Amino acid sequence: MGDLFNSILAPIEWLVAWIMFSFHQALTAIGMPEASGWTWGLSIVGLVIVMRAAMIPLFVKQIKASRKLQLIQPEMQKIQKKYKGKTDPESRQAMTQETMDLYKKEGTNPFSSCLPILVQSPFFFGLFRVLNGLQKISTGETDPIGPITKQVASQAEKASIFGAQLSDHFLGADRLSTQIVTIVLIVLMSATTFTTQRQLMTKNMPQSALDSPFAKQQKMLLYIFPVVFAVSGVNFPIGVLIYWFTTNVWSMTQQFYVIRRMPAPGSAAERAYHERLKKKGKAIPGAPVVTEAEAAEIDETPVGQRVQPKSKKRAKGSGKVVAPGSAAVKDPAAAPAAPKTAPQQRAAGTVRSAKSGTKSGGAKKPKKSGQSSPSAG
Repeated sequence: MGDLFNSILAPIEWLVAWIMFSFHQALTAIGMPEASGWTWGLSIVGLVIVMRAAMIPLFVKQIKASRKLQLIQPEMQKIQKKYKGKTDPESRQAMTQETMDLYKKEGTNPFSSCLPILVQSPFFFGLFRVLNGLQKISTGETDPIGPITKQVASQAEKASIFGAQLSDHFLGADRLSTQIVTIVLIVLMSATTFTTQRQLMTKNMPQSALDSPFAKQQKMLLYIFPVVFAVSGVNFPIGVLIYWFTTNVWSMTQQFYVIRRMPAPGSAAERAYHERLKKKGKAIPGAPVVTEAEAAEIDETPVGQRVQPKSKKRAKGSGKVVAPGSAAVKDPAAAPAAPKTAPQQRAAGTVRSAKSGTKSGGAKKPKKSGQSSPSAG
């Protein structure tokens, strides 16, 4: 089993050694000290940059898979609720089948979200073995790894940062500087991991996903990972801790960019993204588009004024707007006339008198006061 593991890691170790050595040569060419721990430390940073840049397509796939897993959590809860309390083999098999059908329908699976970690792990162990083997290579106990010859291994093994050699461990260290540098790197490594997971949960998960069992597991891991790093970090060389911290910073920055520019639907990050678009006057993705004519019509409408419907008809002989089908439209004569005032009644009587006088040949003279009519006597 050990020989199989060594044969699998041998090509990875060779590739890691060549990338580190190439960056070391480039940094030396621009004037950095050849035997400095900072030169070799930056070579490890260069290894991370090359490796993570090559993994960007996998990271994009991971983001899409994680987003789909978050969005299908309500459907997953329905399946779990359907088979809750059923422990017989038939029910368990049916639940598994329905879950796999859901994954197939949505085009995702939990394995896709773990791809970057799985691809990254061989490089992590390859670097660990290279740094751990520097002392033995420098003494000739083991064969060189690619360009890491006996002389180069001796130089890299003695390189130090703040008095701590890159190949030193916290456990068994005989210098306080090594322990201090190790603790600082472990704290930074745990803090970056915590920040990365927290911004994913608080900003880029919809409320339905936050209430799911998957989110509860993520929340537990949020606090478990720092403890795991603190316990395991004391066993790794300082060079590996530099690699680990650098890749965490890359993940945190990359995820911040994705959350800001491509937030998950229904998340707090999506609402913040839409607010930024509104302030810049840009269209919100998925929002209905308003044409220029519609926008002009909206702008010309006075604020607070009621827009009259265009389909309503006017009653005959009236200046009032009457709704279709009302009594005024069906039978205008049926509508009761408004009572007239006293001046209007006198004016109407005068008009009637004038009309009647015209027909009889002249207007009648008004009677004087005190005279009686012929029939009075």
